[in-house]
Amino acid sequence: MDNKELIEKIKKLKKEKNAIVLAHTYQNVEIDEVADFSGDSLYLSQQAAKTDADVIVFAGVYFMAETAKILSPQKTVLLPNLNAGCAMADKINLLQLRKFKDENPNIPVVCYVNSTAEVKSESDICCTSANAINVVKSLNAKEVLFVPDQHLGSYVESQLNDVKVITYPGFCPIHHSITTDDVISQKSLYPNAKVMVHPECQKDVTQMADFVGSTTAIIKAVKESNDKEFIIVTEKGVVQRLERDCPDKKFVLINEKAICETMKLIHLEDILNTLQNNEFEIKVDEGIAKKAANAIERMVNINA
Repeated sequence: MDNKELIEKIKKLKKEKNAIVLAHTYQNVEIDEVADFSGDSLYLSQQAAKTDADVIVFAGVYFMAETAKILSPQKTVLLPNLNAGCAMADKINLLQLRKFKDENPNIPVVCYVNSTAEVKSESDICCTSANAINVVKSLNAKEVLFVPDQHLGSYVESQLNDVKVITYPGFCPIHHSITTDDVISQKSLYPNAKVMVHPECQKDVTQMADFVGSTTAIIKAVKESNDKEFIIVTEKGVVQRLERDCPDKKFVLINEKAICETMKLIHLEDILNTLQNNEFEIKVDEGIAKKAANAIERMVNINA
């Protein structure tokens, strides 16, 4: 079955089952052909919660599907491939977070949304890569604990003068592996290109950036820019979508290893199978979901 046939079958099943498909920006780009919403993980879950869909198919990774379930407890949430996990989210579990808190008592915990439902439930407030600075500022605290991404936490601290950010030693392996040598190498080939960096990268890499921001922020900045060449310092899916949407501009992936293999596990065939067989349903313990939802809601209310 070719992609055209797969897309037609998926769209037909979506109508029959009152289902929507969410596609994260790091997904295989052809998934966008059947997606109702594409973008960053929290945005996708929030958009899904606003719909009257009965079924949410999340083309992303496990923690994202959990978040969708937390925000839409009455809906059926399906993850097309249960092996689609997140190495960053797996860096910390509930017991490890409790130990981290015990070692740093009476300090509020800011939890990056790239984390499990259990970790969210044990945190005071959530954040995204786009709003992390504002979330930390909103606490009016001299110190905060930041989990699980040490690099995003360090970036936040670098942007604030009076807050100490104590980071848990977690990271995204893809962003963590990107080095200043990678940036120097690409800049030597494309000296006029603007360097667009995700804040999950190491501090010495973000310091070389012309722009630092979330995947959505990078895409928006590129589309609004008058510049014509960009070095994209994040996952390959961002480059693929920019090449599709901005054919008049040149995009350079920071290195060929900047690929999240678990994100790429989901294909059109998996989405079709999910809709046909209602696989694989994601459930979250009610008590954990309620606490995690509170941490997310506190974040949302900052800008309400």
